[in-house]
Amino acid sequence: MTLFLAADHAGFELKEKLKNFLADSGYAVEDCGAYQLNPADDYPDFIAKAAAAVSKNQSDRAIILGGSGEGEAMVANRFKNVRAVVYYGGEKRIIVLSREHNDANVLALGARFLTSEQAIEAVKLWLETPFSGDARHARRIGKF
Repeated sequence: MTLFLAADHAGFELKEKLKNFLADSGYAVEDCGAYQLNPADDYPDFIAKAAAAVSKNQSDRAIILGGSGEGEAMVANRFKNVRAVVYYGGEKRIIVLSREHNDANVLALGARFLTSEQAIEAVKLWLETPFSGDARHARRIGKF
């Protein structure tokens, strides 16, 4: 599994921290940009690259970042077979459910609402939680 990372200016710093954490944890990581902090950049340019990669290979996943994560998830969900969910803090059980019930393969993080420690904790939980494989959940996903 390759993890694709993408962020605009609002998520750039957190993306860099996550990239180091994931690489140090042994994950294969591919950075889809932004490659430098540019306050004038546009998140769809980077998010589309990560979403396209996950769309092509269902065993891969992506972590995408922006100010809220909302627009980033909207872009990602336009790609076939991408199931992007948003997390910007609060109850972590939602992260577990996104994997167990929805087999989410893209996690959008709201960088303006999370500390780096909270983001790392969320990413770890998301990566460690498997899809339940329950027939009712698989059936529902099949209806997407």
